[in-house]
Amino acid sequence: MNNFNIVGKNVIRQDGLEKVTGEAKFADDYSFPNQLYSMMVRLSVAHANIKSIDYSSIENDPEIIIIDSRDIPGANYIGAIRQDQPIFADQKIRTYGDVVCMLVGSDPEKLELAGKQVKINFETLPTLTDPLKSLKKDAPLIHEQYKDNLIVHYPLRKGDIEKGFSECDHILEQTYTTPFIEHGYIEPEAVIALLREGNKGVHIIGSIQNPHTTQKVVATVLGWPLAKVRIQQAELGGSFGGKDDTMNILSARAAVAALKTKRPVKIRYSREESILESYKRHPYTMHYKVGYNNDGKLIAMKIDILADGGAYASMSPFVTWRTVVQATGPYEIENVWTDVRAVYTNNPYTGAMRGFGSPQPIFAQESIMDEIAIRLDISPDTVRRINGFKTGSVTASGQKLHDHDVNLITVMDRAIQESGFQEKWKLFKSQKPEFGIAPDRDDLILKKDEFIDPDKTVYKGIGLAVSFRGSSLGAEGIDTAAAYLSVQADGSAYLLCGLAENGQGLRTTFSIIAAEVLGISVDDIFYLDHDTSVIPDSGPTVASRSTVMGGGAVKNAAEKVRTALQKFLTEKWELSENDELLFAGNKVSCKRKNKQIGFSELCGLARNKGVNLAALGWYAGPQVDWEEETGQGDAYFTYVYGCQVAEVSVNISTGQVAIDRIVAVHDPGTVINKVGAEGQVFGGVTQGAGYGLWEEISTHQGMPRELNFDEYLVPTSKDIGKIVPIFVQGKEKYGPWGAKSLGEPTLELTAAALANAIRNAIGKRFYNLPLNLEEIILQRKLRKEDLQRGSM
Repeated sequence: MNNFNIVGKNVIRQDGLEKVTGEAKFADDYSFPNQLYSMMVRLSVAHANIKSIDYSSIENDPEIIIIDSRDIPGANYIGAIRQDQPIFADQKIRTYGDVVCMLVGSDPEKLELAGKQVKINFETLPTLTDPLKSLKKDAPLIHEQYKDNLIVHYPLRKGDIEKGFSECDHILEQTYTTPFIEHGYIEPEAVIALLREGNKGVHIIGSIQNPHTTQKVVATVLGWPLAKVRIQQAELGGSFGGKDDTMNILSARAAVAALKTKRPVKIRYSREESILESYKRHPYTMHYKVGYNNDGKLIAMKIDILADGGAYASMSPFVTWRTVVQATGPYEIENVWTDVRAVYTNNPYTGAMRGFGSPQPIFAQESIMDEIAIRLDISPDTVRRINGFKTGSVTASGQKLHDHDVNLITVMDRAIQESGFQEKWKLFKSQKPEFGIAPDRDDLILKKDEFIDPDKTVYKGIGLAVSFRGSSLGAEGIDTAAAYLSVQADGSAYLLCGLAENGQGLRTTFSIIAAEVLGISVDDIFYLDHDTSVIPDSGPTVASRSTVMGGGAVKNAAEKVRTALQKFLTEKWELSENDELLFAGNKVSCKRKNKQIGFSELCGLARNKGVNLAALGWYAGPQVDWEEETGQGDAYFTYVYGCQVAEVSVNISTGQVAIDRIVAVHDPGTVINKVGAEGQVFGGVTQGAGYGLWEEISTHQGMPRELNFDEYLVPTSKDIGKIVPIFVQGKEKYGPWGAKSLGEPTLELTAAALANAIRNAIGKRFYNLPLNLEEIILQRKLRKEDLQRGSM
């Protein structure tokens, strides 16, 4: 058991004061002399061939500079896996957000007028907006270079699926759908590019989630070496995965414009532009066929999932890969047959968002688990206890779970205890008649007036959901991170990691880790701005990998410096190899020798003797493997587990749902910053509730309808009742002292828990009734104007 001085305590964020006082500098706060502004020219069409572009009305205006694909010295098409997305769409429009060209000048109002004078001759093409039709032979082809609209297909095969179904007592089939979701960050996209003096390249400052990824994209577009592209991250006003691809493209456009004009060029988006062009969370259509026995044991599960990738591949290959790993949920099932596909459409393209391919299948799998429990007349926790992962369990991909605390049942039991789930579930269930279809009689359907008390319109409900989640990238790619630590002669220190601060509190977490190792205060750590010119590429800041990977690199760097100081002090004090040095309280002491020295004094002495007090830390995840043909292998090197219990009040007259209380129990490994971890739960649960009840981007012929927050409903603290965060800190050998992942698991469970709570509130089974609340609420077909916010 570690005796921590700082780890696990409440540490105020280092960047908190400057953000609440308005001193923090975001991308749009940067301005430079002779700076130019920009505006994008688009077509109001989802699918079209561009015949010609006529700039004659503006091309002779010295105050308007036209930037299009002809100005790109390198590649116009980019993409993580498929290079299918244009910086400037000069030949074909594939979705409404596509940009044909960019106008640059010193007067933003004049640019807006000039944009309307660009004449584009185009041929409208048939529009494909239904992903279920995307793979049909007569479907419009979105990208001519490919034979069909399939982006990726991941199969997973375990056991004998047909034999499994033949041996089941029951088979249940259900189809679930989820919608497009907007990231909803407070700060729209902004970036500025300026040329560096002396032909040293380009310097880009922006609201950029993954600076090193942006560096690669800009270098590719310019045809330059990476070292000539310097990316500096400004303070980020939210991302949730949404400032990756879009910011890469905007950065490239700004760089091309700066190169052409020889002046700084700024791009800043309005909210409407942001929602129009940025990518969304994937809508999924998920068909589950589950075979189970009378005792509740799952025997076979067949899953067919179709993800709408929109116009471009983007992160679909990565998002859907995580889906195939986690599609069966945290349950041991002998026979599994899963197919996950992503397809092209003319809808807004989809990519990374907090949860990254897990909230959708969790919504489906946790819903169907409750439905199985109802049909067997057992409690929801019982069916999960029977099938849930335990130490030694084998996942759908054939991975045996060991070497870490497989504490799914532990977190569920804690959530049940804290929420009083079992008692409340029975109570809420008993307070209403068992209306709907009887288990063995399809003809028994009660009429509306037989079960609704005219004086009672609000019913309480409680529901739970559980999950497991692979930490970090897993078999998606190389999983390494770097950190730089430089301790000064007075004991203060500079720190920087190759993973980026996106608002999640990463700087403070990393500073705590370094301070804990060196035995100093977090206030003595000065975290540097993220800049690709001073820190190695550590991969993207995604997959809840910052603490486990970046924290591991920071700890490694701090341990190198501490080792150098230990060696110096051992010689100075003439200590033996068995003498232990304690770094704590800004002092270093040796109990046996009864010696003590201040950390600052020690650093000064060491520096004067030429001791190197700087180190580059490096942390590499262990090897994992994946077999593409059958979907078998050790997908991730470790996992985290969670359970959320939601309590709701449902007005059966209006369909309004009030969230009364959510208990969120998670295993993040070792908690580094308690208040920061709690903040992740509060934010994740609220965002997950929005996913489940309020948020949706709908489209008409591929055009998003909700282009601002007056139409796209984002929940606030007033829309959520009490949130109770609880941490079960399981043992783990990876990461700093066993710290793992938390940011995404907090979101991915909430929608499913709410759906199950609603089901508990409105009845056992609810089909073919005059007021079909289950379909209205769970399929999100309730009109936005009918969804009243606030108390009932």
